[in-house]
Amino acid sequence: MSEPFLDSILRTRKVLVCCGAGGVGKTTSAAALGLAAARVGRRVLVLTIDPARRLGEALGLPESGPTPARVPGGFALDAWMLDPQVVFEGMVRRLTSDPERLQRILSNRLYRALSTLVTGMQEYTAAEALYTFVESGDYDLVVLDTPPSRNALEFLEAPRKLSLFLDERIVGVFLPGDGAGILAKRARQFVAGIFERVFGEGFFSDLQEFLGAFSGMFTAMRAHSQAMRALLTGPESAFVVITSPDPSALEEARFLQKHLGEMGLPFSGFVLNRSWAYTRGLGDPEAIALPDDAPAALRSGLRKLVGLAAAERELARRDRALLDELSARGAPATATPHLGGAIESFEGLVALAESFLIRGRVPDVFPPAP
Repeated sequence: MSEPFLDSILRTRKVLVCCGAGGVGKTTSAAALGLAAARVGRRVLVLTIDPARRLGEALGLPESGPTPARVPGGFALDAWMLDPQVVFEGMVRRLTSDPERLQRILSNRLYRALSTLVTGMQEYTAAEALYTFVESGDYDLVVLDTPPSRNALEFLEAPRKLSLFLDERIVGVFLPGDGAGILAKRARQFVAGIFERVFGEGFFSDLQEFLGAFSGMFTAMRAHSQAMRALLTGPESAFVVITSPDPSALEEARFLQKHLGEMGLPFSGFVLNRSWAYTRGLGDPEAIALPDDAPAALRSGLRKLVGLAAAERELARRDRALLDELSARGAPATATPHLGGAIESFEGLVALAESFLIRGRVPDVFPPAP
């Protein structure tokens, strides 16, 4: 088996995006990848969506916080659970130099519900956070844990969608303007009537006030959105699909690979998580020699152990075949060891992180099945 392709990515790239179906251990893998990079000396931030409670505790993540938290363990590894409101407010403050305009935006009632009013805004804030942390220079690598795969595609498209929304020709329909032409005025009256009927009296005025306060920022936001897209499609980024031996997860992985290619994003390979493809560390019970006077219970136990070993060999053959099938799809593929269950401790993350950094051929411990 070849050298894990992730070793090079963890040492050289600035962005690593982890995609995959729900339930494959994607969030845990993202955390372990971040830890692996930190263990080779890089300053790393893991941006996660919603880690399981025990994993969050292992990462030292508070339930909510305005800034990243340092992960225990003595490495330069931070983690942060994405908070769209914190991210967007930070962007507004960065792009607004006028204190009066800033206050108008933050006090507007629509601002507080913006993530639900504009399609893609929540996903946009994830891309915004990623880009902001990369550009800050505080980290050598930012690892992003995305939502389950179909939603992840919305995140990847968010910069482009918001850029389209921020086109002044579209937003201008909502903004007041006495000098506008007759068609623009009628369009504005038509839109206002619909909004008032659907959302109630005064809503359109609030919307105009909100967009008016933002209007001077649209050019900067659109440029920032385009820069995000350039970062995600450039050579400093890598997209990895996390999957498992489960057939539905593998189907999602194939789907995601296809769409990442269609979107021009740098797909770098697969991780077959929770697999038996690498049998390192497992012994050969057939080689155990019992003395002639060994008790019957001991001999029975050894027979059961041999049976379990045979079952594990069969799982290994299955997962190696899956790994070969993934590799045949035109991208590298590696596997992580099955550690016996959900990882809920820092020690478990260390064990998983080490599997991403092993170099060279991984020997098969088990001999061929008799």
